[in-house]
Amino acid sequence: MVGNMKLTKEQVQKDLDALPEHYKTGDVDRLIRQYVKQKADVSALRPYILDQQQFHRIYFYVPLNQIRNADERMAFIHENLLFSNWWHTDQLISYVADLDFDVALLYAKNYIHSEDPFIRRWGYVLFISRLCKGHAAQLLPLVHNDEAYYVQMAEGWLIAELAIYEPEVVYAWFQINDLKYNINGKAIQKICDSFRISEDWKQKYKELRPELRKRR
Repeated sequence: MVGNMKLTKEQVQKDLDALPEHYKTGDVDRLIRQYVKQKADVSALRPYILDQQQFHRIYFYVPLNQIRNADERMAFIHENLLFSNWWHTDQLISYVADLDFDVALLYAKNYIHSEDPFIRRWGYVLFISRLCKGHAAQLLPLVHNDEAYYVQMAEGWLIAELAIYEPEVVYAWFQINDLKYNINGKAIQKICDSFRISEDWKQKYKELRPELRKRR
């Protein structure tokens, strides 16, 4: 584990209690920066983070900000897939953006079949960066019907991200996929919300909606 100063649960809770009443994420991030500067080891928090959410962000971000290699960051995340009821997995994206695509794809093929919907969500959102650029053909087949809302949102987000770089490929895929409309519809809505997709392409995607609704 990265770090020299080993923090206890009690010490971290004391530091959190010293923050302003009703502290915000920014307050916690300042504490995280302090721990990073001190090269702190927060591994002692691991047994508690699913039951006590105040430790979750600290447990992940302190070591990830000390690890400099993308493969090692991904290995740390993989060893700590403690995501249950933590839908902010998208906040980890920047830590793996430099990962080799083929390596990321191997991880994702495992994650999207997890019993935990938040791990399945991570299998899609880990590509929401330059990591997905030029890889629509490999990523679109990963998208499948999933009943979990947060997974559906992640799938829609990834599809919209791919449409930024390869609109023709995504458009053709919409015409042949067998997904239910709750995923296709979310994807088109996210495409329409994007500032990085042209109005002409947005209109083309909107025109697909009547046919896609028949696949409910």
